Amino acid sequence: MTRRAADVRLDSLLRTACDVIVERGLANTRTADVAQAAGVSQALVFYHFATKERLLAQAFAYAVEQDLARLDAVVRSSTPPLTKLRRLLRLYTPAGRSISWSMWIDGWAESLRTPELEKVCRRLDLRWRQDLAAVISHGVADGTFVCTDPAGAAWRINAVMDGLAVQLAVHERVITRRQVGEWIRLVAARELGLDQSQLD
Repeated sequence: MTRRAADVRLDSLLRTACDVIVERGLANTRTADVAQAAGVSQALVFYHFATKERLLAQAFAYAVEQDLARLDAVVRSSTPPLTKLRRLLRLYTPAGRSISWSMWIDGWAESLRTPELEKVCRRLDLRWRQDLAAVISHGVADGTFVCTDPAGAAWRINAVMDGLAVQLAVHERVITRRQVGEWIRLVAARELGLDQSQLD
């Protein structure tokens, strides 16, 4: 197998592993499940990952990298801070394009017992808050936002998004995606001295 073929196959295995994890959960995902879903032998899965724990950690890291790439695209764009904020809120909330929230909730829970997963989760969480704080700071600098504590505002907005996403994912039909989006925009608007309609 050439290096290029191995890289392509590894990428495919990681994508498949993410799909299986979303469907079965981290605790219930077996290497045999990933191999079957990918149409390869279990030996090939072990060739790439050696252990189930490494497979799960690398699949989770792969999912994180996909989200970080989308985050980077927003943050590095030349659009004004308000546009970036709108895009970040859409990207992060469950109605956005972020990978299935069930996987993140599962990952956070497993992070209590798995140091490798905790590091991956922490890296994503901190990057989101740092980049959100940077967007807020730029908006304060150009007069778009009014906020004396961009880092604190980023933490508070992020905490509301996390909490609502968990409620939406775990408790079906208690709240709607529309409500979640509206409440997140309301909190962000209040933190940044905006009218909520500016974030629609």
